[in-house]
Amino acid sequence: MLTIGMLGGMSWESSAHYYRLANELVRERRGGHHSAQCLLYSVDFADIERMQAAGEWDDAGRVLADAARRVEAAGADLLLLCTNTMHKVADQIADAVRIPLLHIADVTAAEIRRHGLHTVGLLGTAFTMEQDFLRDRLAGHGLTVLVPEADDRKMIHKVIYDELCLGVVTESSRAAYLKAIDRLIGAGAQGVILGCTEIELLIRQQDTAVLLFPTTLLHVTAAVEQAIAADQTVAA
Repeated sequence: MLTIGMLGGMSWESSAHYYRLANELVRERRGGHHSAQCLLYSVDFADIERMQAAGEWDDAGRVLADAARRVEAAGADLLLLCTNTMHKVADQIADAVRIPLLHIADVTAAEIRRHGLHTVGLLGTAFTMEQDFLRDRLAGHGLTVLVPEADDRKMIHKVIYDELCLGVVTESSRAAYLKAIDRLIGAGAQGVILGCTEIELLIRQQDTAVLLFPTTLLHVTAAVEQAIAADQTVAA
C-alpha cells in the first residue's frame, strides 16, 4: 500500500475527519485490522488564517511547500492538501515536491461528471466562493459553477471560521446552510459541492434531497483507491 501524505491542521477538526475517513475506507476495502498507511503534518492554523486574512498567499504557500517537502522526506508516496481554500497555492506546493499532489477539485469534478451533471453550486469559505482558483479548475472539467448570493456567502464563511473550525456544530447553522443550498438549486444548480472540509461536519446527505458532493470524502476516497491499487499492481 502506498503511504498517503496529508498536509493538515487547516483546521485540525477537518484533518481529524480526513484521518478517520482514510482508516475507515481502508478497513472497508481490505477488512480485518487493516488501516491506512499515512503521514500527517499538521500546521498551526492561526498562522495560516492570519496570512489568509492579510492576503499573504505567497507566504502561506511557502509554509505549506516546506511542510510538503517534510512529508515527502518522511516517505509519503502521494500528497493530500487537507483543505479546499489552500488549494489556491496548490501549484506552489506541487512544485516543491516530486510526489504527486492529488487535487481536490479534480476528484470532485470526476464524481460530478460521473453523475451526468454539468451545473453545480459551491459552498466554501469566502475565498473559495469568491476567488477563481477552485471554480476555474472545476470549469476546466466542463462544469458551470454557481455560488450563493452575498448574504449567504457571508453567513457560510462566518459559520466555518467562528463555529466549525472550533468544533462547534449547531442546528441553527445547519438550517441556514440548507436554506442556502435550496436557493442555489432554485438558481439552477443540479447538485451542490461541499467545498470546505469543515462543512462535512455540519451537513450530510441525509439532511437534504439535493445531491451533495463532499470534497473531503471524495478526496480521501481517491487517495485510498490509489494507495490500494498499488498493491494490486504489484501482485499482478
